[in-house]
Amino acid sequence: MDCNAAIEDNREALKRVLAMLVAMAGLGGGNPATLPRHLHRAILRLLRPAESAARRLIIVMARGLVVTLAPTGPSKPKPTSTILRNGIGTGIVMPRGWRHKAGTPAACSRALPLFDPLPRWGASPRPAASGFPRISIPGLTQPFPVPRAPSSDDPIDAARLALRLGALGRALDDLPREARRFARWRARAADAAHKPDAAGTQKGNSRRTGRFRRVWPLRPGRPPGGRLSRYDPDAPRRKNTRDVDEILAHAHALARFALSPDTS
Repeated sequence: MDCNAAIEDNREALKRVLAMLVAMAGLGGGNPATLPRHLHRAILRLLRPAESAARRLIIVMARGLVVTLAPTGPSKPKPTSTILRNGIGTGIVMPRGWRHKAGTPAACSRALPLFDPLPRWGASPRPAASGFPRISIPGLTQPFPVPRAPSSDDPIDAARLALRLGALGRALDDLPREARRFARWRARAADAAHKPDAAGTQKGNSRRTGRFRRVWPLRPGRPPGGRLSRYDPDAPRRKNTRDVDEILAHAHALARFALSPDTS
């Protein structure tokens, strides 16, 4: 299987999808502060499968890649602080709705996540609000005003969306760099799984340490944002199938092949 040609073809297709999303968001002349709700959701419906496809191309490119991890020395003791509370957290409660200001390093950089978001097993769907209190005292208070139903034209903050588009663009521009990131994660995960800690238990065993550790980058089932369960180039195009769905299905098949054990 010529994975290099398949990676390049899918990368160019994803760059065309990204260019369309950037044009939809109006990011050519600067980052807009808000976007209408319907446009924000339309971009997310295409951005999610595009991110999943790019993540799988990174996995394919990292197949057979060998990296050398830097030696880890003894951990330095953390400095004590007068504002710590029992050593957990800072004890500082930020105001409700507080966010980083634009221009700070935390708000200006974002990398494409290497793992699929896991499904929320056992989580009950959020109940929709079907009523609201109308408690009042006649002659003293006025009834609470009826809230307006959400509209498709309501402005939605577009800062996070712009960061995700930028991260996807940087990943597609330099897939070898992202492949090295993934190879380093696999090397660290393999090292942690076989290296016992001070108590003699395996670090990768979450049942003994109580710490959850990702050991597989893909989530079970259909890829996030995708509509096709498998890739079949000879099958007729289904209804409501988008170009990004076919790109994701092809990239998913390549990633599953790349993650399979090498028996050669």
